[in-house]
This record gives sequence, C-alpha cells and structure tokens, in this order.
Amino acid sequence: MDWWRGLTGLMFFLILPSNIIGLWWVVGSPLTFDRNAICRRSKKLRGSSSQRDVCRKEPEVVEKVVEGTQIGLTECQYQLRYSKWNCTTVQNSVGKVLKQADTRETAFLNAMTSAGATYSVTQACSMGDLVQCGCADRPRKKKNHGTSEDKNDDLEGTWEWGGCDDNIEFGYSKSKEFMDAQQKKRNDIRTLITLHNNEAGRTVIRMNMFRECKCHGLSGSCTLQTCWRKMPSFRKVGNLLKEKFNGAAKVTGGNTGEEIIPEDSTVKFPTAADLVYSTDSPDYCRPNRKVGSLGTHGRRCNGSALDVGGCDILCCGRGATEYEFTRQEPCRCRFHWCCDVQCDTCKTTQVVHICNGYDTTPRKS
Repeated sequence: MDWWRGLTGLMFFLILPSNIIGLWWVVGSPLTFDRNAICRRSKKLRGSSSQRDVCRKEPEVVEKVVEGTQIGLTECQYQLRYSKWNCTTVQNSVGKVLKQADTRETAFLNAMTSAGATYSVTQACSMGDLVQCGCADRPRKKKNHGTSEDKNDDLEGTWEWGGCDDNIEFGYSKSKEFMDAQQKKRNDIRTLITLHNNEAGRTVIRMNMFRECKCHGLSGSCTLQTCWRKMPSFRKVGNLLKEKFNGAAKVTGGNTGEEIIPEDSTVKFPTAADLVYSTDSPDYCRPNRKVGSLGTHGRRCNGSALDVGGCDILCCGRGATEYEFTRQEPCRCRFHWCCDVQCDTCKTTQVVHICNGYDTTPRKS
C-alpha cells in the first residue's frame, strides 16, 4: 500500500492550487508530510521567501515543524471525533476542506497545526535535538513562596529557578516564520483570517505556560524546590482550542482592508487567542466530494447523549441502528505461589450505535 499512498500524495501535490500558500503543509500532503516536497514547492511560490530561507538554512527545524503539524492533525481528529466532520484524511477530506472558504473547521485545523508546529519545535529545543536552540534564557533569581508572578503560588517552602525552561519564544518564532508565509495579497480577508487563526494556536500555548517543580530534601521533606517553565500537555492545548472552536466568531473585512471585525456589531472583537471564520460550514451530513464531506453514514454515535456526539445530531435525523457485541476475556485473576496465575473467564457485552444510511428511494414527481 506504500506505493498507493505515495501516488496519492503525488497527485494531490500536482493539483494543489498555488494560491494556498498559508496552508504550506498541505503541499506535502496530509498523507506524507514530506519536508522535501514542501521545500521544493516553496521555491515556486511567490511571497514565501521566509519558507525558502528556513528550508535552505535550517532543514532540521522544518522537520520538527512538519512533525508538529502531524501532531496537530492527530489532535484535531481526537477533538472532532464526535463532530459531523471529524478531521479525517480519508479521500483527501482535509485538503478539500482547507480549499473551501474560511469555516469553523478550517479555523480549527489551522490553529491546531500551528500549535503543533510551535509545540514540536519548542520541545525539540528542550530535548537538545536542535543546534539552533536550547533551554530558554531567563534570570535565575531565587524566590520564596508567595513572591512569584506565576499562578502556582501554593508551593511550600523555598524554591528557585532551575532545570530547563521550555524555549517557547524560539518555537513561537519559527512556527510564525514558516507557517505564516504570505499569500499574494496581504490584506485579503482570507489571508487575515488564516494568519489570525495561526496566531491563536501559538498564543494558547504561550498563555498557558506553567511552573513545574521538583522537590529536594531528605525523605521527601521538600525543603527546597527547583522550578522551571513548561508547556501544557498538547491534549490540554487541544481542549482549549476546542473551546475556542465552539465559541468562534464570524467576522468580515474592515473598512481599511487590513483588519477583521465581527459580522455582528454586538459581538466583542476577537482576541489573539480566539478563532474566527467568515463562512458558515457546509452540510457534512451527506457525502459531498467538493467540500470534503464523507457524510455520517456508518459513524458510531452515543445513543443516550444529546450533544454533538449523540445519535440525533450526528446521524442528522436518520436514526441509528443498535448492535450488541459479546466477548470473552480473562477476569478475577489470582496469583498462586509459585508461579501460576489463574483467571476466570468473563463475558462482557457492549452496545454500540451506528448511524443509518441515506434514503436513496427516488422521489415521486
């Protein structure tokens, strides 16, 4: 199947519109995430000199950026696993969604991949995987409990800065430098929205750095603690961006052509960490190749939930079929000296609900 994936990635590479510059990582195809393909393509795109510079001078940074976008895509799939469009790469759904107008889904995917790039590069600095960076530089002044600007001011005893701070500023700058490659018009609304959502992904990480500490002292007395600045887990980043996705603001272009403003004048201006979109999402209930929709036929849903993962919403009113599975597995295992483990066999029953198909009966005229 490797040859088929390679062929699919090549076909996508050849037909990709050249004006999707801000979405640089799609060039490599969601199936391959090939750094070399991305860098070759960047040479042919106008306005992407920053990409070319990084590709030429820092290929190892590009490698981490690409790894990060893959992490972001995987997290996108987790966060939208109960949504009608679940960030799938099947039939190049991701690429087709990104080529549509700026919807909530596009905003979320851009933010997630931008965050992933920031996260991957920053983590590589801390792990010593990049020669361009290492631990973050900061004053190492000894501090006592209650004097920190951090939120974690409930530490007992004395603590001081030490260890390795995550170099978020380097990760942030490299993600911005590479992922914000400009389109031909800096002030068209699509570019402004893409850049805003890219920034939102990076900002969520920056705003949620926290202090992690290690205790020192006899028998865990914790008389002294060494602390360093650390990024949140990427799952937390995904959770925070999912909240932003749910509350995304619909925007339009401002009079100057260089800003975006809420479409509804009663809605507050989005902050740097908010997601924005300009076009309502298409109907993902039924298959539509043009917009990248695979439909929801065959999707697993929650028969008792009333939210987006519930059968009523996810199955778009078509209902779901209940299936019951029974399996046997070891249980109540006991260890007998020496060295035997005896287990009972238990039967477990699992009930799942699968969205029904579409009504294909021809309508009577």
